[in-house]
Amino acid sequence: MNTQRGLEGVLLDEELTFSFIQFCELCDMSPAIVIEMVQEGVMEPLGAGPDDWAFQGLELARARRAVRLMQDLELNWAGTALVLDLLEELERVSHQVPGKRP
Repeated sequence: MNTQRGLEGVLLDEELTFSFIQFCELCDMSPAIVIEMVQEGVMEPLGAGPDDWAFQGLELARARRAVRLMQDLELNWAGTALVLDLLEELERVSHQVPGKRP
């Protein structure tokens, strides 16, 4: 029996934005969890509140990475935000060092 598996993906960039509801659906997270993540600094959407939040495409990858880190390292959201910030800074620095690969 031959079964085919399909891959579904979303191209992420800084210009692509998602509404709060779209973001929740793409992340497969409840609105309450996304609100908590924003309150703890895991993500920084554009806009004043959930009704007018706009999430940049790269925030989707950050949210997914945050969930994995939180579960794997048993962190709270504030700790997860800190780890994400440190990892992103490490990636930026490693790209600036000549001859260094991440």
